[in-house]
Amino acid sequence: MRVSICPDMMILKILNLSLLVLYPLAWAAPLMRAGLLPLFGLDEISVLTGLQSLWASDIFLALVVTVFALFAPYLKTIGLALLHFNLLSAKLLPTLHILGKLAMADIFLIALYITLTKGIGVGRIEVAWGLYLFTACILTSILVSWRTEQSMIRTKD
Repeated sequence: MRVSICPDMMILKILNLSLLVLYPLAWAAPLMRAGLLPLFGLDEISVLTGLQSLWASDIFLALVVTVFALFAPYLKTIGLALLHFNLLSAKLLPTLHILGKLAMADIFLIALYITLTKGIGVGRIEVAWGLYLFTACILTSILVSWRTEQSMIRTKD
């Protein structure tokens, strides 16, 4: 099945292709600022700095987070781009949905870590703009995927 070219599909293509640039930016952007005591400065933590720290201490967890934070969303975005340009079969759309769910799990983990740390009361954490950018990228990817599927259903009928 070929993906139709309509104004709505063109917007989806542009949004999806923009994610190829925005994801790496979100990975380098500060997700949060954390510090042990309120008197001292806060260290900025990004996806990439967090992964560097994890690779040094817990390789299994680092591998899981790398898949959730980097590979799953980027592979889904590439897959949707291939689908939009009729280079990938629409039969693989369910696989792309699974990749999107894995990426959303990463947002959940980050939110859980922030909540736990704030609940313990040791140190201080401030959410930074990178968390919002990363979340927006994931949600945009979900929207693009959903709208692509809806367009394919409409053109099938």
